Amino acid sequence: MGDATVTTSEGPREGVPRPVGDRGRRRLMDRVRTPRPPRLWFEILLIALSYWTYSVVRNAVPEQRAQALRNADWIWQFERQLGTAFELSVNHAANSVTWLIIGMNYYYATLHFVVTLGVLVWLYRRHPGRYAATRLVLFATTAVALAGYYLYPLAPPRLMDGGHFVDTVMVHETWGSMASGDLKNMSNQYAAMPSMHIGWSLWCGLTLYALARVPWVKVLGLLYPALTLVVIVATANHFWLDAVGGLLCLAVGYTVAWLWYGRWPYALPRRAPARQPRRKGAVPASGRP
Repeated sequence: MGDATVTTSEGPREGVPRPVGDRGRRRLMDRVRTPRPPRLWFEILLIALSYWTYSVVRNAVPEQRAQALRNADWIWQFERQLGTAFELSVNHAANSVTWLIIGMNYYYATLHFVVTLGVLVWLYRRHPGRYAATRLVLFATTAVALAGYYLYPLAPPRLMDGGHFVDTVMVHETWGSMASGDLKNMSNQYAAMPSMHIGWSLWCGLTLYALARVPWVKVLGLLYPALTLVVIVATANHFWLDAVGGLLCLAVGYTVAWLWYGRWPYALPRRAPARQPRRKGAVPASGRP
């Protein structure tokens, strides 16, 4: 039983049985790829360890100041040739309204983490079957970004020589960026490409739009990355092309999840099958010991 029978012009004959090892590997991969209910302690540990690793690796990338400034000049000139170098105008316009730019500074400092963690918690509670796959998108996106920081050091507009950009955190004495003021020595200032403010906010927005049932939450999901783009430009922390880099990283993240699970994360069942404890002496599914 289990051996394939092949019918030919000469009559039926027994097909070549599949090696037991291949079936075992296939079952193992199916088991690994099948979404399982997430464990709270494991997720907390994983997220904490992942963020620590992200921070260490990002800040360990050599601060290649000269190259980062050259890359910033190249991007600025390229945008001017395209006629899309609007960052300086947006930066000065936002800085002229004190309450607005201070709010943007705090937005830049806090929501990047608060909203992302909030969406992860929401997924864990309301969509456990989709949680692991959607989390994989976020992790893969961030991993690609780390490679970008190493391969392409880039100074943000506020650090350009003669760029006339306003460092809004320094001017208004807020803690809107880890790369300005008293905290600048704790973060790599030349890791602007790609923008993970955009990568993470798009991940949050697409997740809410795809899975939320309340219409206004879907709308907020779409508005969040758009507003984040305005903020990162207005505070002179990023060029708009950095946002394109974040979008490309996110595309890689979704591709990784699709290749692993065979479906888009949002197409997986909302509820994951319960974990079945393996009984001692249980007979494998193939019927063989």
